[in-house]
Amino acid sequence: MTVAEQITAPVAYHGEGPVWCPADGRLRWMDMLAGDVLTLPTGGGAPERLHVGEVAAALRPRAGGGHVLAVERGFALLDPGSQEPRRLPELWADPSVRMNEGGCDPRGRFYCGSMAYDTAPGRGALYRLDPDGSTATVLTGITISNGLAWTPEGDRAYYIDTPTQRVDVFDVDGDGELRDRRPFTAVPAEIGAPDGLCLDAEGGVWVALWDGAAVHRYGPDGSLDAVVPLPVSRPTACAFGGPDLDELYITTSREDIDPAHQPAAGALFLARPGVRGARVHEFAG
Repeated sequence: MTVAEQITAPVAYHGEGPVWCPADGRLRWMDMLAGDVLTLPTGGGAPERLHVGEVAAALRPRAGGGHVLAVERGFALLDPGSQEPRRLPELWADPSVRMNEGGCDPRGRFYCGSMAYDTAPGRGALYRLDPDGSTATVLTGITISNGLAWTPEGDRAYYIDTPTQRVDVFDVDGDGELRDRRPFTAVPAEIGAPDGLCLDAEGGVWVALWDGAAVHRYGPDGSLDAVVPLPVSRPTACAFGGPDLDELYITTSREDIDPAHQPAAGALFLARPGVRGARVHEFAG
C-alpha cells in the first residue's frame, strides 16, 4: 500500500487544483475560496501565496511563460514576472455560480467547469478558452464540474461531474472536440464522491475521493487497482510532479471539518506510487 506523507501545514481552507510547472520545477495549487495561488518552495518552508481574486479555481502553465487562471466567473492571464492577473471578460454575471476545476487539452486550450455555490443541480457548465482569447461553452447542465484530463495521445479525455458518482470518458475527434461521453467507472457513494483526477503514463486514472479519505487508481479497463489512504476525509485533487513525474501530490480541504478531529485537513500530501504521471498540457495563448 502506498503511504501519503504530509508535507505542509494545513495551509488551505479548501485546497484544490495541484499542477506541476516544469519551467521552474515547482508545484502550484489553489486555496480556492480564499482566491489564492500557493507555490511550494524548493527549499522548504511555508508556501508562497499570491492573491488573484475572489476565487482561484484552476491554473496551468502557459507555453510562452506565465500562467492561465480560472477565477470566479471567467479566465485570467498571469504574465511572466507579474503579480497581477489580467482578467478577461466575465463569462456570466450571476454571483451565485463560480468556476471550480479545469485543465488544458493537447491543442493548448484551457477548460474550466463551473458550479453553483449551493451545489444546485444542473447550474454549472464547462467552458473553453482558446489561445486567441475567444471562449466557447462545451457542456451545459453540469452540477459540480470537477476533474478533467486528456491522454498524452489526445484521443480521449476523462471527466467528473461529482454528483453522478462516475468518472466519464470522451472520445476526442479530429477537431479536438469532445464526443461520445460515456461512463468509465462508477464510485459507490458509500466510499466517497469523485473529485479531482489525473492520469499516469500507463493509462491509469487517479481520483481523489471527497469524504472518502483516499485517492484511488483505476486501470485502463476501469477497475480499481490501487488505493492511497489519507488521514483526512476530504482530499480534493491530485497531480503528478517532480523532475521525473513520479511524485503524486494530493490537495485536501478543511471545509466543514473540525480541526480538533482532523488537524491535517487543508494540508498538502505527497505519495510515491511507483508509476510516473502523464505530462500536463500547457496553454498556448
